[in-house]
Amino acid sequence: MKPGLSRPKARAALLRELEDAMRRSSAQGVLFGQTVADVVGISGSDADCLDFLNLEGRVTAGRLAEVTGLTTGAITGVVDRLEKAGFVRRERDEADRRKVFIVTVPENTAKIARFYVPMQEAMHKLWSTYSDAELQLLLRFASGGYKAVLEATERLKGLIEAPKEKTSRKPARDRR
Repeated sequence: MKPGLSRPKARAALLRELEDAMRRSSAQGVLFGQTVADVVGISGSDADCLDFLNLEGRVTAGRLAEVTGLTTGAITGVVDRLEKAGFVRRERDEADRRKVFIVTVPENTAKIARFYVPMQEAMHKLWSTYSDAELQLLLRFASGGYKAVLEATERLKGLIEAPKEKTSRKPARDRR
């Protein structure tokens, strides 16, 4: 604890430092990802969705929408663009031909993966300094953080939609 700070003030200062550090890390991750996306010729958000596909494996558009927080309509556009760029393909389910899965094209995604090696090496070097117990705490933090951001995304969408709903309920003479 910093000298002269009460326990609540010290905690508040620590929480601010943590938030600032997370914001810096998140922003730098976005910039890193955008740089890679620019190099391979896709948008940053498409690259992020491709990363989710690499993590999830063979998934439906609905599942991809669920893990990204995007609408299924937005996901359709993402998949169309990634398919055109050669990074994914659509596969029909053999048991239910109506169901379509999105899968990555490994030989093409490998071209992107190589750009992430320096960051992965840096992170592995950092993680090697932590004990197993500390890594478990970090894993719990990162997993909880993902869920919290996904929930915040859903709440934000609700806030964005609420003004549109109010606007659409105006009497006809007030609409322009």
